[in-house]
Amino acid sequence: MMYILSFDFMQRAFMAGIITALLASVMGVFIVLRRMSMVGDSLSHAALAGVAGGMLVGIYPFYGALIFSGAAAVLIEIIRSAFSKYAEVALAVVLSGGMGLAVVFISIGKSFNADLMSYLFGSLVAVSSQDLLLIAILGFIIMFSMILLYRELFSITFDEEAARLSGIPVKAVNMYFTLMTALVVALSIRVVGALLISALMVIPAAVGMQLAKSFKSTFIIAVGVAIFSVVSGLYTSFIFDLAPGGTIVLIATAILMIVLCVKGAVKQWM
Repeated sequence: MMYILSFDFMQRAFMAGIITALLASVMGVFIVLRRMSMVGDSLSHAALAGVAGGMLVGIYPFYGALIFSGAAAVLIEIIRSAFSKYAEVALAVVLSGGMGLAVVFISIGKSFNADLMSYLFGSLVAVSSQDLLLIAILGFIIMFSMILLYRELFSITFDEEAARLSGIPVKAVNMYFTLMTALVVALSIRVVGALLISALMVIPAAVGMQLAKSFKSTFIIAVGVAIFSVVSGLYTSFIFDLAPGGTIVLIATAILMIVLCVKGAVKQWM
């Protein structure tokens, strides 16, 4: 294991991976409990459109992903306000629109299809020093925001109407939370890939909900599962020359399946 860390690109991959695992798992707990598990997919498709659009116009694709995913987050909240009883409509519209834009941009710029693969499924060598610095700075801002808004997010997650009556600015908090989720999605595509980041948000949170006995312990378990999946996934993908995003998600999925099987077996014997 230690010799892998002698490579600069692996050091950057591990650091970026651990930061994104922490962010994705924390956001994922709130996302799953709010029954918005598809939000990661919707935002990731918008981020993919941003990557393709950035390549098309000649700006750094990572910045394109940040811009497009942020715009998609705002659009989700606008549509959710218009369809308050059918929140899933917003996710479907953004997912479809993001995918449509991505396909159009990719068809126009056929020459960058090979470079696009690293953003689709993640890459060990794609994380630059510039990327890592941006991930670290924005990651700190996101975590600090989550700590400051913990009580508000907790209230909105379990009873939005009661939160509104207690004076919490629900619309503003929801908008900010969705924007933070968009940033996490955009930051994660370098390591996990745009098509797989949603799984890193949802699966660790699902494991935490199966095992935890309290809200805080759900976070601890989810973070632990996400970091283990990322670290072991990056190591495995390096050794066997596999796509890191797919490897990370398969490990997380295997953990969830083991937990479900063990819990099912225990229930049968009880």
